Amino acid sequence: MRGVFMEPVAVGLVGAGPWARMAHAPMLAKGPHTRLAGVWARRPEAAAELGAPVYERIEELFDHCEAVAFCVPPGVQAELAVRAARAGKALLLEKPLADSLDGARRLADAVAEAGVASQMVLTLRYAVQTRTFLARCGEIQPFGGHAANISGALLGDHPFATPWRLERGALLDVGPHVVDLLDAALGPVVGVRAHGDPFGWIGLLLEHEGGAVSEASLSMAAVGDLPPATFAVYGRKGNAVLLPFDDDPLDAIAEEFARTVREGGGHPLDAAHGLRLQQVVADADSQLRR
Repeated sequence: MRGVFMEPVAVGLVGAGPWARMAHAPMLAKGPHTRLAGVWARRPEAAAELGAPVYERIEELFDHCEAVAFCVPPGVQAELAVRAARAGKALLLEKPLADSLDGARRLADAVAEAGVASQMVLTLRYAVQTRTFLARCGEIQPFGGHAANISGALLGDHPFATPWRLERGALLDVGPHVVDLLDAALGPVVGVRAHGDPFGWIGLLLEHEGGAVSEASLSMAAVGDLPPATFAVYGRKGNAVLLPFDDDPLDAIAEEFARTVREGGGHPLDAAHGLRLQQVVADADSQLRR
């Protein structure tokens, strides 16, 4: 049951790019479960626009918060989040965990060694409609499913046409979202086969523990009016379709992160889970680049 914490968690934000401005900073500042304690970014002038104290050194940010949220490229997150974990800070992490499997493994290991709380911002998983969908999947004895996440985010002056996305393509960006949700719906992913073009169209065939199979289509190079991401699962007792969102998943992210920090006990979408997703993505990526 949702409730209000007596003392909001003081969260420092690392990063001041488009997603930080659109999502992280407003989410953390909104309360009542969190407060935005400060910002550190490569560009201090951008950090100053987020309405919180700006720190010149990341260690100064650590001194003024009990948890750190990251909104930076994956390779930067992998490096700086290790430092935050070693400083004893709880971590709110973006997907993917890192820009490489080795980087993801180092970060997950640092979190485990430090014993700090961690939670991934896999936005799809926090929506009410997603939780209804997954509950239905648990009732139908699923054996197969499909998903599509299609956008034009790599084209033109789209705010998400950032250097790391332009360099790595759709798999590293939207792949974790899609793999995570199919994993939750059909059982842990134990194998992947991939084909296509990271900068055009990618097809994934996922094998799930227990024998279920799913397919996913990913692209960030489409034009025109595009539908939202779609997920459908089929089982021996019916089917389940993810409906469009009518709530804001960010509210649930902030509340659950505060609860994770305050109450302990971990979170199912932690850094270890992020590492497992990265293993699937890395396997698919290696197949695409052969």
